[in-house]
Amino acid sequence: MQKSIKFVSLFSVCLILVLSCQWGPTENYAKENWASYLGDKGTTHYSLLDQINKENVHRLQKVWEFDNGEASAKNRSMIQCNPLIIDGILYGTTATLKVFALDAATGQQKWIFEPDKDTVITKGLNRGLAYWEKDDVKKIFYASGEHLFAIDPNTGQLITSFGNAGIVDLTKGLGREVDGFRYHMNTPGIIFKDMYIVGGKVSETIKPIPGHIRAYDVHTGEIKWIFHTIPHPGEFGYETWPKDAYLKSGGANVWTGFSLDEEREIVFAPTGSPSFDFYGGDRIGSNLFGNSIIALDANTGKRIWHYQTVHHDLWDRDLPSPPVLATIEKEGRKIDILAQTTKMGLLFVLDRETGEPIYPIEEVEVPASDLDGEEAWPTQPIPTVYPHFSWQKLTKEDLAIRTEDSHTQASKVWEESIYSGMYDPPSVKGTLNFPGYYGGGEWGGPGIDPSTGVLYVNSNNFPWKPKLAPLVAESPGRNLYNMYCQACHGSELEGSQMFGGVPALKNVKDSLSKPEMHKIITQGSGVMPAFKELKESEIDKIIAFLTQQEKDTISEKGEWPYPYTFGGHGRVNMDDGLPMIKPPWGQLTAIDLNSAKIKWQIPLGNYDSLNIPGHPITGTPNYGGPIVTKGGLLFIAATADSKIRAFDTETGEKLWEADLPTSGVATPATYSVNGKQYVVIACGGGREGANSGDSYVAFALP
Repeated sequence: MQKSIKFVSLFSVCLILVLSCQWGPTENYAKENWASYLGDKGTTHYSLLDQINKENVHRLQKVWEFDNGEASAKNRSMIQCNPLIIDGILYGTTATLKVFALDAATGQQKWIFEPDKDTVITKGLNRGLAYWEKDDVKKIFYASGEHLFAIDPNTGQLITSFGNAGIVDLTKGLGREVDGFRYHMNTPGIIFKDMYIVGGKVSETIKPIPGHIRAYDVHTGEIKWIFHTIPHPGEFGYETWPKDAYLKSGGANVWTGFSLDEEREIVFAPTGSPSFDFYGGDRIGSNLFGNSIIALDANTGKRIWHYQTVHHDLWDRDLPSPPVLATIEKEGRKIDILAQTTKMGLLFVLDRETGEPIYPIEEVEVPASDLDGEEAWPTQPIPTVYPHFSWQKLTKEDLAIRTEDSHTQASKVWEESIYSGMYDPPSVKGTLNFPGYYGGGEWGGPGIDPSTGVLYVNSNNFPWKPKLAPLVAESPGRNLYNMYCQACHGSELEGSQMFGGVPALKNVKDSLSKPEMHKIITQGSGVMPAFKELKESEIDKIIAFLTQQEKDTISEKGEWPYPYTFGGHGRVNMDDGLPMIKPPWGQLTAIDLNSAKIKWQIPLGNYDSLNIPGHPITGTPNYGGPIVTKGGLLFIAATADSKIRAFDTETGEKLWEADLPTSGVATPATYSVNGKQYVVIACGGGREGANSGDSYVAFALP
């Protein structure tokens, strides 16, 4: 396979930060390295480096590019990795989930690790790695699917004393049998002392796995403690679920990563929604600890406090990123806080020790559900002082005006949909969800400048329209398709815009053979997971349905456990492929956490081909977060227009931008080698029409 290093007159790699001595061993170590996911254990995205600053950032140039040559447009491969840079070595993952080490100053490969493909299926996504060091012993922790690996950072070889010859199966030790169920650790956990604290991504429909949080011994791979996010009998929160929920319910998982207050020895865990995402008739109650910020004793896993941001979630409003730890000033008093961004564009700011809101958060009445068996929670929490960073309410005046056709189409969707606000429950008619399943805030998370208390967050604004349909008896293959495939590929096999574009399957028999379909179903493809839980007979029935060779027979309703299934689930775009509303569709916002006010807000990204009156900058969908530096700069890629940009943190003025080989759907990093500062970004593309890529690009001053 093709591997290349592309040299330019300059060198760039991402600066590493550990915000202060509280989260890193020394200030120099923190300045020169990017040793934790998102910069430091407070996930601040902040770096103390200032060699690149407002005065000279316009001189940045590309200095190297590492391309592993394994990008696949057919499989929609992506890279979402925020790499680690430690003592001049960059550690990252490729589009095919291999781990590599590079000379961070030149991009030259040192080693590459690939799991045994005969025993481990490496499909899906990876957003980063974790690094542990003590007494000159060093370890890299990396996950692919349900497998957790310990790797020697010097050699790229498995550390065989960890787990089973260097590997731990994350489906074991969850308290109930989940063999053959889907589990994927797409985001790194966090290191605390000699433990690695992890979460994972689980099924959000049928055969869900509980999203329990576990701490593993970094030496042996043994579980040191477990926290049940779906409480067991006798545990706090058990009464917020049906009595047998702990035996069969799933979700409430940490797929986004953690933040850690090392001084207080508290780990903060942001959880996702319970499964099934859009119907909760089988889980009546508020469903702790779904959609919650949980503060745990990092030594024992015992709950200290929690705050639930959505009760009985029916909208897939997972907490999308780990909370940022910072210190702010209120009425002359310094307070250690955490700031949690949400998909709703709301900002929750809580006291780090107690979980109490810094300003009041009100429980606001929301609409009831009209679905059989459903009991939507009557209120939801809304911050009263801290500003939202995405649109909160649509009106007819917000509908697209770029062309007469787009406005007519948008108006038709508006009239045919249920919409009164962000907490309209899912319905059979179809309910607009705004700011959408991929916005406001996303998995890239916010950054903060600890010297000013200003938080920086990128966000999305585009409506989705989920629709549920009563479950009916259908043919066996169709039933299985409904259970396992329809959520992404659509009720009419039309595909969707989830994950940057899910292919239509209407005519899949013309492009894939039956053996090729079998391989994709059993091994996964790109971001699609492997469906190992399916029996051979079930796979045959799905393929017969997809190839239109299934006998026209009607069966029972199958194993789908809910009275409703997906009737539609996609982003609401018009015929021109753009959202049903006016821009900006992507934004970057600076919020002063001390004054609780927006400092500035700008569109992020641009569709240059559009000339929309009143909106010269459109903003684009964006995935991946910012980094902030002591040089007064914010670096971010993330946008659909395949650029990386630098902004003045004080004013929001764009000071520099550069083209990338494809979109940088990841969070950058910055670091220093031999006194030279670099900024690096993974360019994996694969979303919003961008080509897939498999490269890392570094920038530096001449």
